[in-house]
Amino acid sequence: MTDSQAARLPLIDRISIAIGRATAWLTLGMVLVTFVIVVIRYVFDSGFIWLQEAVTWMHATVFMLGAAYTMQRDEHVRVDIFYQEMSARRRAWVDLMGVVVFVFPLCGFFAYEAYEYVNSSWKLNEVSRNSGGLPYPFVPLLKSLLLLMPVTVALQGASLFLKSFAVIRSD
Repeated sequence: MTDSQAARLPLIDRISIAIGRATAWLTLGMVLVTFVIVVIRYVFDSGFIWLQEAVTWMHATVFMLGAAYTMQRDEHVRVDIFYQEMSARRRAWVDLMGVVVFVFPLCGFFAYEAYEYVNSSWKLNEVSRNSGGLPYPFVPLLKSLLLLMPVTVALQGASLFLKSFAVIRSD
């Protein structure tokens, strides 16, 4: 997608794309940090726990922040038995109902369940359990992604809902 095409998209879609592109660069960071870890370990016979934990958290971040982008690009996992053969209007109905029945309730449940977990991490000034691991505030910041992910997915779900509704109304 070109920048001019992206500029014509709704704001929610542009936000998902920006987050997705930034997250894609994080995968390069993961590869580079992993390379550094291997070099430090096998060449210098040393290592840093915090660096190894950083790779794990980067990996989690890619999945958590990449979810809305994947949904925006319509590249999420789908059991596609009948969907592709449907008319645009019927696909819009399936998408609209999928957002209402699955996406919104799941995002709400996930945010509700994650809130106390994230909140307690901030209250405790949580640090890594491993000696030499990630210091404060990295662990609470990273756990906060558990709240950011359902928000971004719900926003992208709202965009899909509105687009589906527009297709349904246009016929």
